[in-house]
Amino acid sequence: MQQGCGPISDSQPEFLGEIPGTSGNNAFYRLIPQPSPIPILIAVPHAGRAYPTSLLERMRHPGFVAQRLEDRYVDLLAEEVARETGASLLVAQAPRAMIDLNRASDDVDWDMIGDRFENPSTSPFSQDVGCYTPHKLLSGRRAKSGLGLIPRRLPGLGELWKRRHNSAELTARISGIHAPYHDCLAASLRELRRRWGAVLLIDLHSMPSLTLHGGHPAPEFVVGDRFGSSCHGTLIAHAFSYFAEMRRGTAHNRPYAGGYVLERHADAKHGFHAFQLEIDRASYLDSRLLECGDGFADMANLLIGLVRRLAGEVANLGQNQPYTGWQEAAE
Repeated sequence: MQQGCGPISDSQPEFLGEIPGTSGNNAFYRLIPQPSPIPILIAVPHAGRAYPTSLLERMRHPGFVAQRLEDRYVDLLAEEVARETGASLLVAQAPRAMIDLNRASDDVDWDMIGDRFENPSTSPFSQDVGCYTPHKLLSGRRAKSGLGLIPRRLPGLGELWKRRHNSAELTARISGIHAPYHDCLAASLRELRRRWGAVLLIDLHSMPSLTLHGGHPAPEFVVGDRFGSSCHGTLIAHAFSYFAEMRRGTAHNRPYAGGYVLERHADAKHGFHAFQLEIDRASYLDSRLLECGDGFADMANLLIGLVRRLAGEVANLGQNQPYTGWQEAAE
């Protein structure tokens, strides 16, 4: 199995959005085979590596920051899975350091914005770009931890930036990357649900190796379904059964239960199922966690088997899904 980025299928990817500070570089790409052979979409929001020079120059430790923030090369795993199974793809090319697609657009640490605007008439934000109340520029929950819409700090590294950002930059990142990514994800899920009656979104991430607990091996995977709210239990049960058959340790919701992507796009009652899948980076990267390692091919094959196992179950759920076209029309 090749580890490169060759053709994924006969369908051609759509390159969408725009990364501010570049010469028109697209923020993400979408690939939905026509017709779609399975009702699964794999989204990869944190593996983007298209860093504008202006962003790198502003970072205190660009090499370390990129390595720590990226879900390094998990997009290559997703591409292999899509190539072999026909799953649809939505892959961010914009880096997480620029904007975190798994955060709400108002989850901002406003202390990072040098020209915070207090006068609503001068606010650069609109309803088309973000969900802001200019009178109340309160930092979001995630932002307070240092990992908001624009990451601010990391354990062991401290502050990531040499100077503050400005509101115009924030607006450009939301309008060029965040808003079109989530609009595209929503439209893609609707398209697949319309065809199959149900759809499964696998929000794919990688994680640092977890620590041992109680003498048991640390899990290699974490499946997050927002504690049962984002995905039908049958699909979660099949995922755990598969990993058990493959003798791979898996945890449920802890320490990763799923973030904004699941909160916004999952609606299991109406056929939109979603879970977040975290993979131990050491399982597929080299010892430095910088390049694809000897375990890459095995990990890709493991995920291919998982997607094939789940595809039929999603299709079965779709056959029993009540028609909800009136709801789409209302939207």
